[in-house]
Amino acid sequence: MADRIMPGPVEQRGGGGGSAGRVHVHTSKIFSACRDKDCIDDLRVYPTASSQAILNSAFSVRPDSATLLYADVSVSEIGFNRGYYTVDVTYYYKITGQTFPGGVPITGLSVFDKRVILYGSEGSVKTFTSKGGPGMLSPASQNPVAVVAAVDPIALNLRIAETPCAETELRSIPEPIMEYLGEELNLCNTGRQLFVTLGQFSMIRLERDAQLSLEAEAFVPTQECAGSSDDDPCTLFSRVRFPMDEFFPPDSLPAEESYRELV
Repeated sequence: MADRIMPGPVEQRGGGGGSAGRVHVHTSKIFSACRDKDCIDDLRVYPTASSQAILNSAFSVRPDSATLLYADVSVSEIGFNRGYYTVDVTYYYKITGQTFPGGVPITGLSVFDKRVILYGSEGSVKTFTSKGGPGMLSPASQNPVAVVAAVDPIALNLRIAETPCAETELRSIPEPIMEYLGEELNLCNTGRQLFVTLGQFSMIRLERDAQLSLEAEAFVPTQECAGSSDDDPCTLFSRVRFPMDEFFPPDSLPAEESYRELV
């Protein structure tokens, strides 16, 4: 007879913190993953309308920061290689810099497309849940789920290019990103163009639903909850340690102290 999961509470064996038997969980299993350290050279920056006017009279620019706003992720099955999928990622970056001379701030948007191939196994079961889904006749997709983890990139270089006027470059930008920037972007090739070089760290993985049976152990916290009844912010601030290291930086740092430090 097939094993069945019995309802009811988990029975604890022995004293506090001991084994509590086995529990059955529904989670995601990672089938494959990869990590990348991309140096994205001369990526086009689409300046805001006000920034474009500033660029047209600037001598040069220097990078300030690059912020990852959003990553659009899609998964497609590879027909000639069973169990493998392409993961297409489109990164949207907010780029900021300052012009020389004058130090006038400028803002723009960069878009980077990336594709990787990972193993995600196969699945033919159709999934329906009480939470609803795509539709009555459209159960959940059988492709694995792609997860992209990335940090804000490092802005390595920012440069102005003298280019002649050309036709409009067609690039679709999600509406929420346009609203976040708060200003229209110059998406055409008119005026001087801006290019950025970015250093991007990322990890990408393919997951599928999985059911696991685990040995459970009762968890009893041993640390008391720390809190304060003081409402005076100055009293709370007096307990904060003085950041001596911030005023007296060390003479040297370990090589892996920060990924943003160049070696």
